[in-house]
Amino acid sequence: MSQEISGAEDQAVKAYGWAARDSSGVLSPFHFTRRGNGDNDISMKILYCGICHSDLHLAKDEVGMTIYPIVPGHEIVGEVTKVGRNVTKFKVGDIAGVGTWKTTAPKVVWTYNKHHEDGSRTFGGYSDKIVVDEHFVVQIPKNLPLQGTAPMLCAGITVYSPMRYFGLMEPGKHLGVVGLGGLGHMAVKFAKAVGAKVTVISTSPNKKKEAVEQLGVDEFF
Repeated sequence: MSQEISGAEDQAVKAYGWAARDSSGVLSPFHFTRRGNGDNDISMKILYCGICHSDLHLAKDEVGMTIYPIVPGHEIVGEVTKVGRNVTKFKVGDIAGVGTWKTTAPKVVWTYNKHHEDGSRTFGGYSDKIVVDEHFVVQIPKNLPLQGTAPMLCAGITVYSPMRYFGLMEPGKHLGVVGLGGLGHMAVKFAKAVGAKVTVISTSPNKKKEAVEQLGVDEFF
């Protein structure tokens, strides 16, 4: 049964997911424990998790820093099942999103492949549940298609943030998008949504039909 209030010394949470155990990158079923739901935390039932290329890099230890076993996934959307007593932004039943935590803090703590301040491991979203400090969680409107919302927690914000910063999210702008991959197609969608003109620059001619007919780009080079 879902609970609305938890103490800081709550019991550890049993979870189930998919983990890579070596650099083969092969994922297999994995039972593990997450830290208990503290005063500032929310617990979520994970509904969808996107696949980011960094998940693949880390699963295969292609950057030389993987801690095995590793449960990847940091584009997470789910339903709130428990909130800590100090939580103010969420209530049980809300739909919430989790991306990559603490990427600019003095002590970096990622959604997976790192350690919490108490020394416990972080595991990602290829699992059934997660416990997160509410500071690193965002509200997701319930009317959004959640399977398409999950990638916005990484690929989406990666392009949206600089587009906003450089004033490109305005009608009448002309945006060039280099590459129509995970990031590129998000940039195209955001730009077209605000009425900008979009040119896709790609080394893959076979993507022209998708770019023009499905995403509505103005030019394909």
